[in-house]
Amino acid sequence: MNILHIDSSILGGYSASRQLSAAAVERLTAGRDDAHVTYRDVAANPIPHLSGGYLAALQSAEADRTPDVQADITLGAAVMEEFLAADTVVIGAGLYNFGMPSQLKAWIDRIIVAGKTFNYVDGVPVGLVPGKRILLTIARGGFYGSDSPMASFEHTETHLKTAFGFIGLNAEAIVAEGLAVGPEQRTAALAQAEATIATLTA
Repeated sequence: MNILHIDSSILGGYSASRQLSAAAVERLTAGRDDAHVTYRDVAANPIPHLSGGYLAALQSAEADRTPDVQADITLGAAVMEEFLAADTVVIGAGLYNFGMPSQLKAWIDRIIVAGKTFNYVDGVPVGLVPGKRILLTIARGGFYGSDSPMASFEHTETHLKTAFGFIGLNAEAIVAEGLAVGPEQRTAALAQAEATIATLTA
């Protein structure tokens, strides 16, 4: 079983999403001698955002491939290869100003690629990578659940589920929220999320 573990929080050891993603990977690999984990920290080692030069080089062999653009293409291919090789993808993400960290968006932009992970058939997008398990561990400072007045402001979980759905995958989410409300709420929310993680099966 190949697991791709992605962390995106800028908070390092203080990050709740990192705590939860690590717990999820530990749970999924427990007792599994066949488990192989590939780890990518897109906050510590950011993937460049898409550039015009990068897209031009992908679309035309005649485009100018500077050393920087060629390095970017090589990195993009490695990111895609890691994703396609994974049976399970575990992603730790926070809610930053109503959306995912921009570093995680840069990673998403490297795996949502026409001809690789989706195609259009008669004008309708068709996902090309069914069968993978996507597990999101999401941390939110406030309350943005479906029953919250702030639900429409939540664009990390919803964006990720939409992006993976577009390429044929159903993303599961384990959410700890209200973490900035106070220490008691933070402790309770993390405990509840970890209890859910403890029930995961590989």
